[in-house]
Amino acid sequence: MKIGVIGAGAWGTALAQVAAADGSETLIWALEPDVVDSINQAHENRLFLKGVALDPAVHATGDIGEMAACDALLMVTPAQHLRAVLGRLPAGERPLVLCAKGIEAGTGLLMHEVASAVQPGAPIAVLSGPTFAHEVAAGLPTAVTLAAADRDLGERLIARIARPAFRPYFSDDVAGAEVGGAVKNVLAIACGVVDGKGLGLNARAALISRGFAEMTRFGLAKGARPETLAGLAGLGDLVLTCSSTSSRNFSLGKGIGEGADPAALLADRLTVAEGASTAPVLKAAADALGVDMPIVAAVCALLTGEASVDEVVGRLLARPLRSEGA
Repeated sequence: MKIGVIGAGAWGTALAQVAAADGSETLIWALEPDVVDSINQAHENRLFLKGVALDPAVHATGDIGEMAACDALLMVTPAQHLRAVLGRLPAGERPLVLCAKGIEAGTGLLMHEVASAVQPGAPIAVLSGPTFAHEVAAGLPTAVTLAAADRDLGERLIARIARPAFRPYFSDDVAGAEVGGAVKNVLAIACGVVDGKGLGLNARAALISRGFAEMTRFGLAKGARPETLAGLAGLGDLVLTCSSTSSRNFSLGKGIGEGADPAALLADRLTVAEGASTAPVLKAAADALGVDMPIVAAVCALLTGEASVDEVVGRLLARPLRSEGA
């Protein structure tokens, strides 16, 4: 199975490195010509994953049409660009493995719903979990969820990309895997705010716990299973991204907590903090479903400038006391 990777950011490049680790030729599509040249000539993505020597079996192209020669495609474009990029691919039945974490603005659709609408003949899988690209590319131990409604497809994909230090676990709960990945990005912004504002480790632990409760409420309303949300794609990814500045979303929140303007922070970023785009879509979807997500609402208020950090913290602390399981 020849693997193609659509999107040559840090995560796409790391996944190409995984796919090529056994010497199998892996093709990666990059939008930026200098990234194509860097990968093909220097065997390094100097723009997005500097310092990581790439396997010679990784080849880059700027021609998305060349990806038609691949047997399966890992879609690693930002969530808000997935629809457009899928529309550029020839229609077919090759499996699409969705690796972006988010909810589409304007439609409120999860990534597998977007993919099914644009490429209705393609089998869909989702790859999600606690992953920092530089650690995966360096071969450090990592476990992820690979979710697919078709178990046979999932097992074939797992057999192709599994490595001694890269362990995919199968799930047939596609919605659960996607909800976990989307919601944790928004919660990571909130945890970054806690860190930047100096509110302490107690506050961060409380926010992770109550944020997980919000994730679970929303996930169940979207048809996810609780065990998926408590696994790698949900709680596992939440813990990772809520505790390190290696997380783009955590770093964004940290800057906000330190007093920086959210719009200025977003304008000055080479990479994408998916949680900033997901937050308002997630809030709208939660409101429509009648799901209470006060932390997500607080992040939205911060990103739009509707409230200051002190104001949103005050609102959260002033909420009525309640049963923890409510």
